[in-house]
Amino acid sequence: MIQGSQLKNAVISGSNNMAKYKKQVNELNIFPVPDGDTGTNMSMTINAAAEAMKSLPEDIPVGEAAKKAASTMLRNARGNSGVILSLLFRGISKGLEGLEEAGCEDLVRALELGVEEAYKAVMKPTEGTMLTVARVAAERGREAMEHGAEGPVPVWDAVCLGAAEALEETPELLPVLKRAGVVDAGGQGLCLIFEGMLSVFRGGIIIESGLTEEEKAQETAEFFRNVAAEFDSEITFTYCTEFVVGRDPEIQKDPLELRLFLETIGDCVVVVDDEEIIKTHVHTENPGNALQAALQYGQLLTVKIENMKEQHRLAAEENESRKAASLPEAPQEKPSLARQEPTEEMGFVSVAAGEGLKGLFMELGCSVVVSGGQTMNPSTEDLLEAILATPAKQVFVLPNNKNILMAAEQAAPLATDREVIVLPTRTIPQGVSAMLALDPDAGAEENRQAMLEAAGNVDTGLVTFAARDSEFGGHTIHHGDILGLKNGKLDYIEKDPVAACVRVARSLARKHASTSFITLIYGEGVTAQQAEEAKRLLGAKVSSDVEITLVEGGQPVYYFIISVE
Repeated sequence: MIQGSQLKNAVISGSNNMAKYKKQVNELNIFPVPDGDTGTNMSMTINAAAEAMKSLPEDIPVGEAAKKAASTMLRNARGNSGVILSLLFRGISKGLEGLEEAGCEDLVRALELGVEEAYKAVMKPTEGTMLTVARVAAERGREAMEHGAEGPVPVWDAVCLGAAEALEETPELLPVLKRAGVVDAGGQGLCLIFEGMLSVFRGGIIIESGLTEEEKAQETAEFFRNVAAEFDSEITFTYCTEFVVGRDPEIQKDPLELRLFLETIGDCVVVVDDEEIIKTHVHTENPGNALQAALQYGQLLTVKIENMKEQHRLAAEENESRKAASLPEAPQEKPSLARQEPTEEMGFVSVAAGEGLKGLFMELGCSVVVSGGQTMNPSTEDLLEAILATPAKQVFVLPNNKNILMAAEQAAPLATDREVIVLPTRTIPQGVSAMLALDPDAGAEENRQAMLEAAGNVDTGLVTFAARDSEFGGHTIHHGDILGLKNGKLDYIEKDPVAACVRVARSLARKHASTSFITLIYGEGVTAQQAEEAKRLLGAKVSSDVEITLVEGGQPVYYFIISVE
C-alpha cells in the first residue's frame, strides 16, 4: 500500500528529477524560435507542489496529500505542458479522495482519471504528445494489475515502462518529431516525474535535483530577485506579508472577512482560497495583526515578511553599482495586485510583454496587463490575480499566446465572484484587433462575438531569431539566423530583421486583395531608424491604399510583430 508520506516524498522526488534534467527537456523543443520551454514550465509547475509537500505531516492520508499536490499545481501551472501536468494530478487526486492509503486498483484508477481530465481539457488532443505517454502509462499499469502484479510498486514500475515505451513511439505519431530526430518534450518530462516517484515507491529514496540553493531560489523567483526600485512611489506600507493558512474544517469563517480586515490595515491585498488553504498577500505596517487574524481560520503553514523599503534601498544601490560597472540592472520583482470588488459590468485582462504593448492594451481598455508571452508564460495564479484585480462582473481575458490559453482557461473557474470569458487570442495582433472591436455600449455576449470575429480577421507575422541549430520545415537553420513566420509557419530565413519584416508583411498583404492596414510593432532589439526603414521599404512594395503604422512595442524575443488586416 502507498501511504500519504510516500506520495508526499514521491512528488518531491519527481520534481527533483524534472529539475535535474530540465535543460535537456528544453532542448527537445523542435521549433527553433525562442519558446516557453516545456522543461521550465513543467519544472516550475511541479516544484510548487513539491514545496507544498514539505510542510505536510508524515501521517497525512494519501488522499489529502494528493489533493494538496493537485491544488498547488493548478494554481502554479505554466504553459500548456504545465496545465496538462496539473490536470493529471487533479484526476489522481479525485481517484485517491478520502483514502488513508492506496492499493493497486486505487493507483491505477487514479492515473486513469488523470488521463481523462487531461484529454478532456484539450480541444483537439494530438497523439504523439505527453497525452499519449500518460494514456499508455495508465494502460500498462492496468494490464500489470490484471495480470497479477502484487502491490503498487510493480504496478507503478509498469506505468514507467509504459511511459518510456510510448515516448519512444512519439516520433512515429508526429512526423515533425521524426524529422527533427527527437521525442516529445512533454512526454520526456512526464517520464522523468514518474521515474522520480518510482524511486520513492520502490526504495524510499528521494532523487536529488542537483541544483544549488541559489539556482532553486532563481527558479521560484520566476525571473525576479528584488523589489522593484521603479515602484518606489508605490511603497506606502513597509512590510510585504505573505502567508498560507491550512484551513481548520471545524472553522466556518468566510475568508472574505479576512480580506476585508486586511484592507483596513494595508493595501495590495490578495486572498485566494479553496477547501484546503487560504493564500494571502498584504502590504502593511502591522504584519503581526495580519498573522493574528489569519490564525482564526487555521494553522499558519508558511510565512514570509519582507521590508520593502529596505529591499528597495538595497536594489537601488545594487543597480547604481551595476551601472557604474556597465552591467545590466538586476531583474525586478513584479508589484502585487489588489483585489477589487466587481462593481463595473465589463473589464478586460490582457497578456503582453514590453512597455509599449502594455501601454497599448491599457489605452484600448484593459484594466490589467499581465507581463508575459513567449518564454515567459504566466501561471494560472498570476492570471487569477489579474482577474480578481479587475473591478468587473464579467472579465474578458486575452491570452494572446497559444501556450497561455490553457492556463487562462484553468484560472477562469477559480474566480467565483465574477464571470470570466476567455477569448482564445493566440497572438498580439489578434488581441489588439479584438480590443479595437470592443463596443462599450454593447453587452458581454455581443462583444464576445464581435471580438472573436475581429481576431479571426487578422493575419500575424513574426520576426525573431533562431535559438538553436535545427532542421525544420525543409530549412537548415543556424543559431542566430533571423526567422520570418506567417501565422506561426516558418517561411523565411534572413540575416537582417528589417529584410525579414518586409518579406513577411508583403507576403501577408498579397494574401488578401482587401488588405487595408499593416501595423509593424517593433521590439527592444530594433531602433526607431530601423523601424522607419522597414516602413519605407514596405510602402514601396504594397499598394498606396494600404495604411502602414509603426508602434514601439518594446517586446523581447520578437524584432517585429506584424498585423495585417
